[in-house]
Amino acid sequence: MTRFLTGNEWNWRLLRTIAQGVLGVFVANIDMIVGAAVLDPAMRALVVAFVMAVLSPIMAEIGSHLPEGE
Repeated sequence: MTRFLTGNEWNWRLLRTIAQGVLGVFVANIDMIVGAAVLDPAMRALVVAFVMAVLSPIMAEIGSHLPEGE
């Protein structure tokens, strides 16, 4: 997990980018997945932007607290 969150090699950066993209698509379509609410397109864009803005710092913080070697 430490390598995934803190690795600077191209493969770890690519995996982080893919994971963030998948989460962004999931968040953008959460209303259709759940089927309980319908979000306005403007609100959907705002929610996705918010999630993507906080995702990288959260991943960095988690990575900074992992013990070495994991």
